[in-house]
Amino acid sequence: MTDPVAEALALWGLEGAECHLVAGRENRVFRVETPRGTAALRVRRPGYRSDAELRSELDWMDSMRRAGLSVPQPIASRSGALLERVGDFRVDLLDWLPGQPMGEGRGPLALTDAPGVFSRLGEEMARLHAACDAWLPPDGFARVKWDAEGLIGETPLWGRFWENPTLSPEQRDLFLRFRDLARVELARIDGAVDQGLIHADLVRENVLLDGDRLHLIDFDDGGWGFRLFDIATALLKHRHESDFSELAAALLSGYRRVRTIDTRPLRLFLALRAVTYLGWIVPRLSEEGGAERNTRFIADAEVMCRRWLDRGE
Repeated sequence: MTDPVAEALALWGLEGAECHLVAGRENRVFRVETPRGTAALRVRRPGYRSDAELRSELDWMDSMRRAGLSVPQPIASRSGALLERVGDFRVDLLDWLPGQPMGEGRGPLALTDAPGVFSRLGEEMARLHAACDAWLPPDGFARVKWDAEGLIGETPLWGRFWENPTLSPEQRDLFLRFRDLARVELARIDGAVDQGLIHADLVRENVLLDGDRLHLIDFDDGGWGFRLFDIATALLKHRHESDFSELAAALLSGYRRVRTIDTRPLRLFLALRAVTYLGWIVPRLSEEGGAERNTRFIADAEVMCRRWLDRGE
């Protein structure tokens, strides 16, 4: 274990604690064994989020925990701060939630009761959205915006997907056509679809199964956006499951047990979610497995965009 990890641990009075790297994509995440139990130390990637955004994420999670959601609880350092600085890095500490991811990678799900899990996930998403609507963010609260500009504007949050350098001319034309028509449709439905704070990354790795309970982790990409975008994110990478229609229906049924939502534009948001990955992968093309992921992302985006364009809904 090397700095800045050792320095970060000291800020929480955890000098010499057993510490293991468990994730290293956007942020480095370490599992830390403390006298009070297991915790997650996050060493945030410099420049990815502003200090205001990082503090807002921690305030947000803290409020959701107090509202009864099972999300990570930020732990204050010795100084009482939730966010600390070590050199160029920002660091924070969260409690470690039990359970196992509902799935990993793109392999088939191995769940005893997959519809039941998706139903509970729908309920938890709806509870999260309801709790967000009931919460009054503090002054200075700042998070990213998954709005029309953040999805298909000139500088989307995850990059100009239509400029992915591996696209063929035909693929680029398809995604530009989709972008133009999606912009028109989002403007048409803007005031009619549910919007607010969303997790924005409820993929299978960020949903922990703990017996009958579900825990939602990794709010790093969360911000303001369309609630259907949250649902689309939770569904998109499961679309190759043989019972996908049943799983999607279960998730939506669970959601509607808690709050209402108009899902008629869901096909559009599945396509919007799919194209975001075409921008996200560009700076990661040279990473191990990057080319293979890129090929999959393009294929998925082609299918979802054509489905929406062909049906016009």
